[in-house]
Amino acid sequence: MTNTPVKVVSGHVGNKIAVFVLQSLGCDVAALNTVQFSNHTGYRRVKGTKLTAQEITDLWDGLKQSHLDDFDMMLSGYVPGAPGVEAVGRIAMELKANAASKPGSFFWVLDPVMGDNGKIYVAEDVVPAYRSLIHHADLILPNQFEAELLSGVAITDFASLERAIEVLHDTYNVPHIVITSVSLPIRSASQTPSTTRPPSPTQSQLPSTSTMSVVGSTRTSDRKPRLFTIQFPVFNAYFSGTGDMFAALMVVRMREAVAYSAGDSTKRAASWVSPDDVEPTSLPLARAAEKVLASMHEVLERTCEHMSADLDGAVSRLAARRGVSDDVIRAESETIHLLKSRAAELKLVRNLSCLREPTIEYRAERM
Repeated sequence: MTNTPVKVVSGHVGNKIAVFVLQSLGCDVAALNTVQFSNHTGYRRVKGTKLTAQEITDLWDGLKQSHLDDFDMMLSGYVPGAPGVEAVGRIAMELKANAASKPGSFFWVLDPVMGDNGKIYVAEDVVPAYRSLIHHADLILPNQFEAELLSGVAITDFASLERAIEVLHDTYNVPHIVITSVSLPIRSASQTPSTTRPPSPTQSQLPSTSTMSVVGSTRTSDRKPRLFTIQFPVFNAYFSGTGDMFAALMVVRMREAVAYSAGDSTKRAASWVSPDDVEPTSLPLARAAEKVLASMHEVLERTCEHMSADLDGAVSRLAARRGVSDDVIRAESETIHLLKSRAAELKLVRNLSCLREPTIEYRAERM
């Protein structure tokens, strides 16, 4: 069940992208949209509506009365306001309670969408609402800023990053954590200061100028972190929907990694927590993240390859409709922003192979 992200009429963000990804990878999906927008907010022009907490609850009650509530996984994302977050949390807790007699039969992936780059873009009361819920989640997917908000730890170096993850494991008892975009220089246990990963031939031809890291951990039985990192190149372009794509892919790949992990103990364990003797890089969480990042990189690479041509085509079509030259359109800053936003929409439909069978280049390394 993909339970709460945004639904847009045009473009690829929120439930629009999550449902496509999940269905493309063979999942049956029930989508409960918390908002219905014409397009994502990156366009700076948007119309639409937001569901109230009561409307979210009513939709859930409707599913229950028709016996359509037998979900084994749930993905939640952007929710507008604390009452909505609490309503979503009640759904997840009800599903977890229903599955309590059979450990491992339900798994909640929570993407606590609150902000990025030091800026909160939800109501202030959403932060404490998420803090009160995350101990019920099985896997949380905050970005670096959201991890700071949840843990109360300012992440400025490796030590504070580790401390934030320790707080989330120990204080909130979160089983699995993936911080999806860490901008700090992270050194793995196998790296020396001079170690770098050379770009592939295709990467060197594209606007990829820096690296970021995903940092993940599955707690041990005494709530200690098992830290791993995956470093990957960053494209010099702005995309919307990457977090939603990452979350949807993690739902599938985590389940897949647990299913194929050695033995049956993990899939029958509460929250799919691996035995303590499993090394960080061998965790199902690490294996899942490797495959997720492989798909992400390939989709973004294909999107970058076509972005310039797509923008040129959009400019020419609009100029023809208006009966003006392309230069007139390019001189209109607001118009060109809108057309650039459209050109940067993730190229998913034409690149299903990137979702289904990506080539894994970036491997998890122990921190």
